[in-house]
Amino acid sequence: MSVPTAIAVTSADLVLPAPDRHTPGAALLHPPEQLDLEAALAETGALLERHGHLVALVPPWLPRSTVQRLHTVRAILETDRIALLGIDLPPLGTALLVRQLRQLSVCDFSPGIIASAARLLSHYIYAGALLGSVAKLDRVRVPVGLGAHARSWSPSAQFAVLAHPKPHLAKLGGGAGGGGRAQGAHGHRGAVLPAGPEFATHLTFARGQLTSDWVTAELAPAWQVQGVMENPLPAASPGWWGTGKLVEFAAGIPDLSVLYQLVASVRREECRWCGLELIGDRCGFCAAPLTAPLTAPLTAPLTAPPPASTARSRP
Repeated sequence: MSVPTAIAVTSADLVLPAPDRHTPGAALLHPPEQLDLEAALAETGALLERHGHLVALVPPWLPRSTVQRLHTVRAILETDRIALLGIDLPPLGTALLVRQLRQLSVCDFSPGIIASAARLLSHYIYAGALLGSVAKLDRVRVPVGLGAHARSWSPSAQFAVLAHPKPHLAKLGGGAGGGGRAQGAHGHRGAVLPAGPEFATHLTFARGQLTSDWVTAELAPAWQVQGVMENPLPAASPGWWGTGKLVEFAAGIPDLSVLYQLVASVRREECRWCGLELIGDRCGFCAAPLTAPLTAPLTAPLTAPPPASTARSRP
C-alpha cells in the first residue's frame, strides 16, 4: 500500500483535527531549541524513508533559526524530495492550509502536484481576527489609519480585521460584547463587515485574551458558513497580530471533492529541472520556474468562486 506524501509543520499547534478518518496527521519537524542537528537529520531522514517525499510550509513569521535549520537539513541530506514552501498566511490560516494539503495527500496526485497546489489553495482561504488593539497591526500589511490607532487605547475597542485574501479593517461598535455594527477603518458608520467567500466554507476560530462571541454570533452567519469549529490559539498568533487580545479566525473549503476538483482543473506541467509534475509557474520542490506559458494560471482571481457546481447559493 502506498504511503501518502508527508505534510510537515514546525509546531504541533498548527495541526488541526482531521475532518475524517482518512485524512492523515502532519509530521512535526522540531525546531533547533528542541532537537540538535544530528537528531533533526535522523528525524527527517526517517520521514523520507517512510513517505518518499516531504512537503513543509515555511511561513515568514517562523523564527529565523527554524528556517535556517530546515534549509540546513535539506542541504546536508542532498535531496530534492523535500519541498519548503513559503506561504504567507496568518498562523490559523496556515494551519487550515496544512489540513487541506493533508486531505489531498491521500488522493492520486503526485508529490509535485501536492506541493505546488499550496499556492492555489491559499487563494481560497479567508484569514482574519477580532482584535482589541491595532496599534501594531501595520507590520502585517493591513493599513491602519491614525484614528484607528487612537481608538486602540480605548479599553472596549474591538476591530474586525481581514488579512487575507484582501486587507480589510472595521471598528466594531457595541462595546466588549462584540455585537454592534461595523464602522470603517477610519470610523465611518455604515461600513460593511469583511467581505466573505462566495463559496461554501467552514470557519475555524481560536480565542486569545479577548472575550467576545462576535465571530460565531455575527461573522459566521454573515459569511453563511456551513460549519464552525473552535481550536486552541497557535502560539505564534499574538506575535503575528501584534496583540494577545484577539479571536483569530480562518474560513476555507472543507470538502475534499471540491479541493480535488480545484487542483485537477489546472493544467499539469513537468519541471524542466527535476522532472516532477507541477501546476502553476514554479516547482514546489526545486523552486525552478516554468519557462513554458501556461494555458490555465495558478493564481485564480481572488473574488472568483470555485467551479460552478461548488458555489454557495445565496437567498
